[in-house]
Amino acid sequence: MTTIDTPLEKVLGAKTAKALADHLELHTAGDLVYHFPRRYDERGEHTDMRGLQIGEQVTLLAQVQGIAVKPMRQRRGNMLEVTIGDGSGATLTCTFFNQAWRERELRKGRWGLFAGKVTDFRGKRQLNGPAYQLLSADATQDEAAEEIEEFAGALIPVYPAAQAVPTWVIAKCVRTLLDTFEAPPDPLPAPVRANRNLIGIGKALHEIHRPSSQESLQVAKYRLKWDEAFAVQVTLAQRRKKAAESPGRARPRKEGGILAKFDAGLPYELTDGQRSVGEEIAADLAQAHPMHRLLQGEVGSGKTLVSVRAMLQVVDAGGQAALLAPTEVLATQHFRGISAQLGAPGRAGEIDGDPAGTQLTLVTGSLGAVAKRNALAKVADGTAGIVVGTHALLYEGVDFHDLGLVVVDEQHRFGVEQRDALRAKAATPPHVLVMTATPIPRTVAMTVYGDLETSVLSQLPRGRSPIASHVVPPEKPAFLDRAWRRLREEVQAGHQAYVVCPRIGTGANEEEEEPPGDNEPARRPPLAVMEVAPILEEGPLHGLRIAVLHGKLPADEKDAVMRRFAAGDLDVLVATTVIEVGVDVPNATVMVIMDADRFGVSQLHQLRGRVGRGSAAGICLLVTESVEGTAARERLDAVASTTDGFKLSEIDLEQRREGDVLGASQSGKHSHLRLLSLLRDTKLITDARAEAADLVGDDPDLSKYPALAASVAAFVDEERAEYLEKG
Repeated sequence: MTTIDTPLEKVLGAKTAKALADHLELHTAGDLVYHFPRRYDERGEHTDMRGLQIGEQVTLLAQVQGIAVKPMRQRRGNMLEVTIGDGSGATLTCTFFNQAWRERELRKGRWGLFAGKVTDFRGKRQLNGPAYQLLSADATQDEAAEEIEEFAGALIPVYPAAQAVPTWVIAKCVRTLLDTFEAPPDPLPAPVRANRNLIGIGKALHEIHRPSSQESLQVAKYRLKWDEAFAVQVTLAQRRKKAAESPGRARPRKEGGILAKFDAGLPYELTDGQRSVGEEIAADLAQAHPMHRLLQGEVGSGKTLVSVRAMLQVVDAGGQAALLAPTEVLATQHFRGISAQLGAPGRAGEIDGDPAGTQLTLVTGSLGAVAKRNALAKVADGTAGIVVGTHALLYEGVDFHDLGLVVVDEQHRFGVEQRDALRAKAATPPHVLVMTATPIPRTVAMTVYGDLETSVLSQLPRGRSPIASHVVPPEKPAFLDRAWRRLREEVQAGHQAYVVCPRIGTGANEEEEEPPGDNEPARRPPLAVMEVAPILEEGPLHGLRIAVLHGKLPADEKDAVMRRFAAGDLDVLVATTVIEVGVDVPNATVMVIMDADRFGVSQLHQLRGRVGRGSAAGICLLVTESVEGTAARERLDAVASTTDGFKLSEIDLEQRREGDVLGASQSGKHSHLRLLSLLRDTKLITDARAEAADLVGDDPDLSKYPALAASVAAFVDEERAEYLEKG
């Protein structure tokens, strides 16, 4: 019998096994049996050729409708043209050069599977030299039913394939494998299968490849989706339980401490959301095991204030807090903002400071030797209760006296190793608060961040103004002129503006875009800050005070530019996405994003959150060359239509490969979410989370379920587990 560990060469022979290994990274019977079809063709229901895109790799079930042999004009020989159709009325031409002998088998009326890349020749779509698998000679589609059944069953699976290993070769390999395949022990515990009415693993694997009906296919898919969801949720439930039981140090709230003085000095009232989330965090900090909490909220919802209050609670309890920011611009802004908010209680030891307060210090890579030495000394002896910094905090030589809380701002900018490096600087495991202004769909939060408790700030503080967004389209050139006039109007009214570009420009040692592929039109490079700024200075924004800001500027220059902009000494900042997070200039009311189609949905939402932060309304103009009807334009229209970040996060997820959400593309491995959809399978994921919590609560080490333990270990391997772990 064949098991999941059997090498494919023992089942299929050395030649076929080598092709599957070389082109599809399939080495064992388990690899092949879990290489699921990406779709199914059904007799009488064909792929609509009218929807094919140039450059797309396709596999079509089609009928030969015409054939002709033509001499080639430019060189010796002949060309065979075969016209195929799918029943929708659309046709496609298959071309073969100097292969006239194929005319004998590609006769009119024959049905077959045709696979290749759609190309364009003089306005006609074609497949150039496609691979094909013909069904019974001269048979109608109905008459070929028996052969189709023999070949693949009533539903024809279409597999993720390679040019050298087309889908029908994979189908034949799977059929050969299934004849001797012995299913592994079922990883889902019997009570879970019974509770959720799930079929066994053996039947599910057979039906996913050779379904007897649409109904049996859906039942098989549902069961295999459970395997994917359950493996992840069990892993996360184990982490939550381990975190809840791990030793930590309680940092309870102190009456009359620095936090109380901070709250009393606030010039505004906390929102209801800030109060309730603050209480959740305060309760976590008071526990004798480490907090692991995700705080997500809209741009400008007041996450930083919530984190400052948490840091002060830890300082009051005798510990230190570290705020890790992804850029020097943001770290510096956080440092200045917190210093201003704290006032005298943040200047202990200084002439005008509160002796009962604490000190803040800033640690970045650009600090001079003397400043760095002084800052590190304050961190090491505990003088600095709050430490704000960039990746520089992670370096060797940065030692804390008693690190009690780690706050990670815009956590998606940091890798697991970086967060772990900071946590390791604490004598006992510290409390951890990770923050993001990128709203996360609920299923993603349950899956990617499932080992964290989640808090959401959805209410904007009073004083935040609405932001109107508009697409500036290529079909209306006058709109761009109007955009620049609108910007000037805002400046003349006493406000300021951002112009954002995707690239820095000349001499910045940036990576070049990938060249276009075959049959793809050449695409101009993205607009660059260093190219756009002089054009604006000499043209539509002539006379305004303009400066540039990007990540390659020296730290002192970046700081000087931001100080001038914040002080109102500049009218327009032409910048890259270095301003995407944390930059807070309430007087900025307008943002023009050039080549907006080059940015993702979440990034656009983050960027426009830089305007409308004061009493005046904000406006965001999305300049694009994308025309109506394209996916890029639809994305921009969606961003312009709503400021609801959670709605936009759903759109963003729809347009991304779901494997990317779990880090599959970064790790370079196959996505383990082959069937599960984080967007569409909300109920299934919720149910799997509940079942996993119950099971792990009774049996944390899965000692009663060895098959499940083995499945989880194989499914969520060490590298993938790192991507799942966001705390």
